[in-house]
Amino acid sequence: MTESTDMSAKVDGEAIFRVLRGEILAGVHPPGTALREVVISERFGVSRTPVREALSRLQHERLLERAARGLQVPQIDPQEVIQIYDLRVMLEEEAAGQAASERRSADVIRLEALVERDKALSDPDDQTRINLNQEFHVALWAASHNPVLTDLLARLSTHLIHTPRSTLSVGNRWQESLDEHEALVCAVADRRAEDARRIARTHMETARALRLALLRTSAAG
Repeated sequence: MTESTDMSAKVDGEAIFRVLRGEILAGVHPPGTALREVVISERFGVSRTPVREALSRLQHERLLERAARGLQVPQIDPQEVIQIYDLRVMLEEEAAGQAASERRSADVIRLEALVERDKALSDPDDQTRINLNQEFHVALWAASHNPVLTDLLARLSTHLIHTPRSTLSVGNRWQESLDEHEALVCAVADRRAEDARRIARTHMETARALRLALLRTSAAG
């Protein structure tokens, strides 16, 4: 039974927050979807007080925004998306460099296993690519052993969930991305910090360029 349907345990603001947050991150609620207190209260069988608490936390994490109809899943802001990519380019580069300097054997084993797993897949769907890519990057951040840097990158990543279609499904980008992941892991394993930084920067700059192209296509349509 999934978290969103298992309500046999005590339901409080924290539980509601976790369920709704997971659903938003998974794309269950598309941009523009209104989340109403009364509907959520009925869904979970609770008063509006814990629901209000959960919605407030989601708004604080910028997973919800205030609109005319109340709180809703944020619409896409192209300018903000590009700003997020600009920051991620810098932070991913720094994380890769620190991972090469601070990584432990277990980190390398984990990263190599993720690359091997992903390369063995045959044409995964868009959402699977997003999830696997995120898992790799989280493991890379963890290898830096810098919790502040990891937290910043995790927060930035949540702001990209509302963008339609992954850049990983453009042309041959999925396979190219896996090759870049593999090269990055080799640099981290060999403690080649400058190479790791360069590969990570190029990797994210390519993602940024593809996202810009997708945004332009969307705007033109």
